[in-house]
This record gives sequence, C-alpha cells and structure tokens, in this order.
Amino acid sequence: MKVVAINGSPRKEGNTFHALNIVGEELKKAGIDFEIIHVGNKNIRGCMACGKCAQTKDEKCSMAGDTVNEAIQQMKVADGIVISSPVYFAGIAGTMKSFLDRAFMVAGVNGGLFRQKVGASVVALRRTGGSSTFDQLNHYLTYCEMIHANSNYWTIVHGRGPGEMAQDEEGVQIMEVLGRNMAWMLKMREQTKETVLAPAPVAKVMTNFIR
Repeated sequence: MKVVAINGSPRKEGNTFHALNIVGEELKKAGIDFEIIHVGNKNIRGCMACGKCAQTKDEKCSMAGDTVNEAIQQMKVADGIVISSPVYFAGIAGTMKSFLDRAFMVAGVNGGLFRQKVGASVVALRRTGGSSTFDQLNHYLTYCEMIHANSNYWTIVHGRGPGEMAQDEEGVQIMEVLGRNMAWMLKMREQTKETVLAPAPVAKVMTNFIR
C-alpha cells in the first residue's frame, strides 16, 4: 500500500513538510510506502470553470503544462492521500487552493477517482487560522467520499521558522497518532475489501436555489 502527501507550502522543507514527515514515518513503520509531492512552489493557476474535464472524462484538467495532471494520476493509484497547507490569511495557501480545486474537480467528474481512499488533512501555522484552514481542506475529502483519518486533536502544528514545529510537543504527537490511525484504517480497508463491499457510487443530483 502507498500514501501520497500533497505539500502545499511554498517552502520545500518548512513546517508543513516536517509535519508530513512525522506522519510518513509512522506509516513506513507499518509497512506502508509514503511519498511527498511538493506543489506549493509550482506555477499552478486556478480552475477556469471551462467544464472540459466533465466533457472529456479523460482524467485530465484541460490546462496542461503544469504538475496537476501528473499528480492526479499519482493520487489515483495511491491507497491514501494527505493534503496539507500552511495558513495564509486564515486559509489555504493560494497555489495549494488552485491545485486542490482542479485536482478534486477532475477526480469528481471522472467517476470518483479518490472515492473510498483514506484521506487526512494537515495544517501548519505560526499563530491562528489553523481551524478554518483545516475545515477548508476537509471539504475536499468529503466532496470525494473519502474515508477521513483522524488523530487525538485537530491535525494542526505550530511553528514559525522551518522545523520549529518540532518544539510543539502536542502537535508532534498529533501527527504521530494520525500516522498510526491512518495505517490502521488502510490495513482494515485492505483486509476487508473482498468481504465488505463499498457502497456503489450513485449519479449525483445537482440542484441550485432557483430551480
């Protein structure tokens, strides 16, 4: 089994990276492969609302030339996905938001590429805005019917300079527990996939407030 983590921080080895590594170490101890995909430092623009991904259904965003489509395929074949971001103005960092909007839209309109995978959200911040960012990340997991892994508190760590999150003792433990819980859920999912069948997907009903 394998878990891919999407690092939405512009800093390659900032506190978001270090938090993911703690989760990853616990997964590796359980015999699960772990890889970090760094997207936060890439040139990724937001969704154009063109709707072409829903028309072509080729598991691709129509905007080629960046890392989004490659990452979608890596996420598709993984058993678990961790999405992570630092806090920017009490929300997801801009590039990560653009990545998530496009990747999860493509997944959704192509039959649910991430459906029933084990997912988790990780947030790193200096002071405040962690809960709102955590909530925003979780919206993507629930949209794609993912199985949400948790810890013994919100999966948020604190620190300003790169690596300072290691001084957040509670945050470190939270990441460790998340890794162990995720490993357990992945193994449960793997061992029961032949005996406890997942609910069949349904055609999505789309409504708005005027019709």
